[in-house]
Amino acid sequence: MATGARPWRIATRRSPLARAQAQQVADALRGLTNRPAELVPMATTGDEHPDRAIEAFDTKGLFVDRTRAAVLEGDCDLVVHSHKDLPIDPAPGLIVAAVPRRADPRDVLVTRDGHRLATLPRDRTVTIGTSSARRRAQIGRARRDLLVQPIRGNLETRLRKVADRAVDGVVIALAGLQRLGGTDLAWTDLPLKVAPLEHGECLHAPAQGALAIECRDDDPVTLAALAALDDADTHTCVRAERHLLRELGGGCTAPVGAHASILVGPSGAPRLELLGMLADEHGTRLHRASHEGPASDPLLVAATMAASLAAEARDLVERLGRG
Repeated sequence: MATGARPWRIATRRSPLARAQAQQVADALRGLTNRPAELVPMATTGDEHPDRAIEAFDTKGLFVDRTRAAVLEGDCDLVVHSHKDLPIDPAPGLIVAAVPRRADPRDVLVTRDGHRLATLPRDRTVTIGTSSARRRAQIGRARRDLLVQPIRGNLETRLRKVADRAVDGVVIALAGLQRLGGTDLAWTDLPLKVAPLEHGECLHAPAQGALAIECRDDDPVTLAALAALDDADTHTCVRAERHLLRELGGGCTAPVGAHASILVGPSGAPRLELLGMLADEHGTRLHRASHEGPASDPLLVAATMAASLAAEARDLVERLGRG
């Protein structure tokens, strides 16, 4: 395609992380199509209320509403999301045309002294910041002595709260640090250290670490260009994780964790291993499960696991469905 063609217009949230993610896609599209690309930053409803608890809103898609509208209205060609922020139900007229290769999906604990969850002091009250019900449940389950309190703001704002001693630590997504500059945090100029949380400590959110690139479902030019950015294995794993969430009746803020990975079976055929977690928001009750099945049918693997978790905790699943 000629370099004089109209630029790809890419909708994105205004945060540094959202821009960094969108810029990665812009650079990839430019390289594939020889067509310039420009970011169109905008604020979503969630961004306009940074101090309001997510649970206080009665609208889904708080962090994607304006960017999706820009694509539907034709002002932008595509939008780049953190996949975990997408509502489970698709938006009419839009399609997830590509899920690029995933970054490390784990959560991390960020503190001033480099503590792991198990080594946080026990001789005083330690405060950990997170607004995620999923993280709150698992951290509370692992360390009943910790004080877990809500914290909002973009990634850099949350890191600064640790540096300024407003909290002793925060739990955030490792992928965000990687995309902004690295897990050594040298790019922040803050005296902080990072300790990854393994799946047994804090199972990450469905689709965490993955990007979702949406465009209009009647835009063949953009659909064709984005197809080249899709990573089939990541797309399969994300489909399984998000379908587990759908089957359990939860949304993107539900206390549900999931991790899917593709293995090679004894016959050489790819197998999908899925880990799942369901809890109440305080971690008083927490259920884990694992299931393996054919990678060719991620929805079946997820549905089977959801049935297993529902059998153990029917009331929690019903509560999610009412939420």
